[in-house]
Amino acid sequence: MSDKKQIGKILLRQRALRAEELDRALADESDGRLASRLAADGTITDVAALKALSEQHGIPGIDLSQICLRLSHLELLPREIAEKHRILPVLERDERLFVAMADPREKSVIDELEFVTGKRVYPYVALDAALAAVTEQAYALKARGDTFYIGPNCPPELLQKLGIDESGEPLDNDRMPLELAGFPEDEDPLSSRAVVVDDEVGQVSRADDIEERDFGDVSRDLSVVGPSDSAALNPARASKVVLVVDDEAEIRRMLTHLLTRAGYKVLEAERGLQALRMMREHAPNLIILDAMLPEVHGFEIARRIKNSERYKNIPIIMVSAVYRGWRYAEDVKQSFGVDHFVEKPFRISEIVQCVETTLKDREAPGADADRDLSAEAEAELNAGIDQYRAGNIDAAIEHLRRGTAIDPLAFRLHFHLGLLYGKQGHVFDAIAALEAAVESNGQHFPALKNLAILYQKAGFRNRAVEVWERALPLAPDEATRQSIRQHLLKLL
Repeated sequence: MSDKKQIGKILLRQRALRAEELDRALADESDGRLASRLAADGTITDVAALKALSEQHGIPGIDLSQICLRLSHLELLPREIAEKHRILPVLERDERLFVAMADPREKSVIDELEFVTGKRVYPYVALDAALAAVTEQAYALKARGDTFYIGPNCPPELLQKLGIDESGEPLDNDRMPLELAGFPEDEDPLSSRAVVVDDEVGQVSRADDIEERDFGDVSRDLSVVGPSDSAALNPARASKVVLVVDDEAEIRRMLTHLLTRAGYKVLEAERGLQALRMMREHAPNLIILDAMLPEVHGFEIARRIKNSERYKNIPIIMVSAVYRGWRYAEDVKQSFGVDHFVEKPFRISEIVQCVETTLKDREAPGADADRDLSAEAEAELNAGIDQYRAGNIDAAIEHLRRGTAIDPLAFRLHFHLGLLYGKQGHVFDAIAALEAAVESNGQHFPALKNLAILYQKAGFRNRAVEVWERALPLAPDEATRQSIRQHLLKLL
């Protein structure tokens, strides 16, 4: 079915368009952006067009006329790329980046943006004409030194929370604007009126809630990661262990051969999640890390390692065939904490020499240090659970956050943190925590179920479907499996 006919059927079902109006619209085969054009010529409202696009793509729609955009977010994306691919950063929050897109199916653009920024990108669909106009205006305002782009229908209460008037000027000298433009600090993007969520997805979501019955389970089996290709390996602590992470088998084989001859114990990983699991299982002395990897890219892996109390002292040699030049290499070292950056193609002997130089003055992470840090993370987990049971939710979250900083690969910490964020309504914080938990252990049904529910609440129907399908074979009984099947039918 063509996109035009699909969007037409959705508009008919939503009663945004009459059959005769659809027939006239479909007769104009020169316009491939039906919903945007129908909104532009007044046949349907912008909100109706966004709801239809949201249902078509399985992601939320964003009404750009209502946003207040902090223009510093545009520094993440050059203007020419934004205009070429119809993509606009609308909110940067911690390690997440929310973007408006005319065509969210351009996954390669999203992957490239995640690779360059080191952030998880959440795409929202926007009307093409509105996106083009706002992109032009916002970048022009940024070029002249303005701080905000303010949409013509930006709610007054949002401007008040930001401490600015309709022209973007501060309301008074004593009140400073919040750091997060576009959405207030105390709200998730979902709760802003600027985001239009598909009605059917919202209705399905309200039938579910984050489950508390799994909170407080600290059994050790929850920390067991999914099977990895290295499960049979048990590297001797006496020799230094090098983890080679590259999706090119030939490079892994050559490095393994030469490093083994040089006396190192070598482990191999070809995917991002596999590398993270092996990190937790084996605590290598050094990592050779390709920048471009399936599942989780090298920059994200480096960021997690260097932000961890437990793993931050493990040196990283990053290799890349995409980004070149000494300036970029220095940026990578400073931004992600890698020790060396090597461009592909490279001489294998160059990498071996780099390994030897890097490890020369480095001591292997001792078992006692590992045990101490593990105990410290465990203490934060137990303290968080105790605070939760005492009714101190904020204190519980703070303990769990400290625990994830100590050990970012600890499933139980991320899982419990995700449940608490979800119960408090911090949808995207909860999603991020449960995503991290599922990356560590993708066989835990409660983590998958709650992540699927959160995706639904945020309007990301396609992602919710993917996670429900992963959860289905892990369900504890046939009644639960049947419930998930019925749930999937509603979403599909």
